[in-house]
Amino acid sequence: MSDRFSMTSVPRFAFAMSSAQTRQLHVVRTEDLSSFLAGPGAPWAGWLTDTGFEAGLGEMRLLPGTGGGIGAAVVGYGTDQARRRLRFGLAKAVAGLPAGDWALNGTLTEAELTEAALGWLLAGYRFDRYRPARKPARTPRLVCPEGLDPARLIAMAEGEALTRDLINTPAQDMGPDEMETTFMTLAARFGAKARAIRGDDLVQQNFPMIHAVGRASPRAPRLLDLRWGMDGPALTLVGKGVCFDTGGLNLKPSSGMNLMKKDMGGAATVLGLAQMIMALNVPLRLRVLIPAVENVVSGNALKPKDILTSRKGLTVEVNDTDAEGRLVLADALALACEEDSDLVISMATLTGAARVAVGPDLAPFYTDDPSLAGALEAGAAAGFDPVWRMPFHDAYETVIEPGIADLDNAPGFGFAGSITAALFLRRFVDGPRYIHFDIYGHTPSDQPARPKGGAGQGARAVLGALPAMLGMGGK
Repeated sequence: MSDRFSMTSVPRFAFAMSSAQTRQLHVVRTEDLSSFLAGPGAPWAGWLTDTGFEAGLGEMRLLPGTGGGIGAAVVGYGTDQARRRLRFGLAKAVAGLPAGDWALNGTLTEAELTEAALGWLLAGYRFDRYRPARKPARTPRLVCPEGLDPARLIAMAEGEALTRDLINTPAQDMGPDEMETTFMTLAARFGAKARAIRGDDLVQQNFPMIHAVGRASPRAPRLLDLRWGMDGPALTLVGKGVCFDTGGLNLKPSSGMNLMKKDMGGAATVLGLAQMIMALNVPLRLRVLIPAVENVVSGNALKPKDILTSRKGLTVEVNDTDAEGRLVLADALALACEEDSDLVISMATLTGAARVAVGPDLAPFYTDDPSLAGALEAGAAAGFDPVWRMPFHDAYETVIEPGIADLDNAPGFGFAGSITAALFLRRFVDGPRYIHFDIYGHTPSDQPARPKGGAGQGARAVLGALPAMLGMGGK
């Protein structure tokens, strides 16, 4: 990778320190506009009225100061309904502010301030590896509102930036080799132990399905394994690292292949979450497992109707080589369960059925444990990272049993594709409590603080839920 493109080592986000040069960004709810114009906004009331300012969510006006310069700004906070419909709405104003330091001025709750501050940081993300900015970007910085934890907010923004970078990078520059480089760099940064099992060593060390999916590529398949932390509960994160997915011999059409650089979105999100955890020194024992492969076509590619014997010993009939993600995850999940763990979480861009069910904005998750679901939902609300619980519906278990083998990787049921994929993965989890995320990993159009392209989903929800899920109190 280019020296100018580091995914794990250079901090990108920071808050400003309050000073005499700090300018005020007045935040005004739609229903409070009249009182603002009659009170603190009176010096600019004529200007705001004449320019049609209505305090819509993210609507911004620069306000004149002495000497002809910009002295302040005002941004609309909209209505309750508008804020429910659009996360990080205040972040729409950031791009229009001049460089310098800004402080929020308005009556906002702690949750609203958190959303505003996090959105401000996330709005500063740029992916310019292949097209550097033609002119320096304006960099307005926010003074972290009083009462918030700036280190936590920055860690969330940095973790999300890592995830976005990984997903946005095309497969030519983000294959299994580069995924390993990023993985090892992250481990070294935080003093974690890491190893990689590559190529035919996967067969020798009993990861047959990871090897079978990735063996057709000249870029060797591998399993990446990281350990960090000496004390506390044990958390294992497993991320699908299919760096590109052609569909294998069940080749995808071009329309289905165009976004497949994001098929390692589960691994990217897991790495972003791991970075958050390590940066915040969360008191737990972390393990990260990523099967990193390319699913491509060559003479030794995995074939339809092949039957694989997994690490766990279960046999799997391959009825679609394009349902490869669950195969590589299954071997990694089996490894995760070979030692004691308090919680195992898998993340994957696994099925189109999940996207059809809930769209690109929600992160569907599966768990049999209501307490884990409740903790995740609370963490999602606190982290402005929406999730939606889906069912491990036991009645569909027979659908994934083909008769000729223990399991079918792509049942011809025609329904509930995300659920049957989740049930498949659950067969490889014995012992620990388990959560599976079937994410999309992509924002299809520009949104405030979420530009079009790669996106993490569920990481901030998990981070916020860890204390409740692992019994760590408020840590």
